[in-house]
Amino acid sequence: MISQKEYAKRRAKLAKKLPDNSVSILYSARYKTRSNDTEYPFRQDSNFYYLSGFKENKSALMFVKQNGKTEITLFVAKKDKTQELWNGKRLGVARAKEIFMVDEVFEYENLYIKDGKNSEDIVKLIREMRLKKSKSEISLIKKAINITKEAHHHVIKYDKSSKYEYELQAEIEHIFKKRGAYSDAYTSIVACGNSANTLHYISNDKPLVKDKLILIDAGCEYDYYASDITRTIPVNRKFSEPQKELYNMVLDIQLKIINMIKPNILRSKLQKESEKLLCEGLVKLGILKGSVKKLIKKKKHKKYYPHGIGHWMGLDVHDEAPYEDEKGKEITLKKGMILTIEPGIYCNEDDENIPKKYRGIGIRIEDNILVTKDGYENLSLSIVKSVEEIENL
Repeated sequence: MISQKEYAKRRAKLAKKLPDNSVSILYSARYKTRSNDTEYPFRQDSNFYYLSGFKENKSALMFVKQNGKTEITLFVAKKDKTQELWNGKRLGVARAKEIFMVDEVFEYENLYIKDGKNSEDIVKLIREMRLKKSKSEISLIKKAINITKEAHHHVIKYDKSSKYEYELQAEIEHIFKKRGAYSDAYTSIVACGNSANTLHYISNDKPLVKDKLILIDAGCEYDYYASDITRTIPVNRKFSEPQKELYNMVLDIQLKIINMIKPNILRSKLQKESEKLLCEGLVKLGILKGSVKKLIKKKKHKKYYPHGIGHWMGLDVHDEAPYEDEKGKEITLKKGMILTIEPGIYCNEDDENIPKKYRGIGIRIEDNILVTKDGYENLSLSIVKSVEEIENL
């Protein structure tokens, strides 16, 4: 859990970045309509939550900076017995004054603003702050990963004969809820066979077919902090030789890229190296033919590895933090940053240009990596991923 002292420190840090004689306002999220008069479960806006830890809608934070001094005001929804009967208790002004370390607390009112030439986006400053995680944030992410580990290990052991993808999804998300996770961090992907070659496959409605692989990309959110784990496992407990060849190629790439992580390295360097290694592997397996250098120049490998090596992770699974500074220069890795590393290989069943034994196989392996003072810590290291570990489990 993150203390109110930490939220107060974040607000103070942001206040220092604000220009003098300025007013900055950050709003909470709103309920979103699901169907007619029903709504999706409420989730607070990540940037607003980052500065407050407040989980109610109809709230706002206002920073007024004059003569070098900043006054911070929190607006909260008023207490209303009728509304609370239907939707639950509100904190109200009096309790908010006791809990939140701000200068003033008032009831939320509508605010009308005319955009001017001197307006700036306060969110840009908050995104920069979110790049490096505090000890308490890292602790929450580790908790999310531990719950996700239990879910992945459960479905690896689970009897998958005569089952459907959605049944595995249900097993995974049951453990998330059972272990106190707020929700899934994103819609789970459970893709059997050729479905794994659709990168954002979320229908999860196909049967689990004997002798096929299942790509499972699933992570929970614990107290607003995400995990993001992908494992690829066999339906019937054993990898075939072609599956093993592709899997070990992807795993070898992932391990090599993870070992490159340290402060001051560029993500683009990790990307470039992962593409080079994958292209070399594709040539070795006969999926591509020719000079690796020329194939990369023509981007022939991108057909089989079209996505990035990874992304920032934190309050959002794709954390809303910048990849470039204000001058457009790529941001290097620094201690406290957390990113995913997730190389993959996608061999569509309709691709007649590749050996038949590899068609219909899609593999991705994803871990969550913390950049440390001298290198990295793989936060999801204990989630099994070698062929032997998966088959043994």
